[in-house]
Amino acid sequence: MPAHVRTVLTQVSLRVPVKDGAADLGTWQGVYLWEHRTSPHRRRVTVSVLGG
Repeated sequence: MPAHVRTVLTQVSLRVPVKDGAADLGTWQGVYLWEHRTSPHRRRVTVSVLGG
């Protein structure tokens, strides 16, 4: 799938609230990585933490 089509269908970034060192998600909420490729490869995920 071409990259420009993929970014229209799925998000490329996400903000997750953190409370007391853990993701502050609701009962039915979760974070998932959807892979569009079918062949095996390596994926690198970057996490940036901003405090206020």
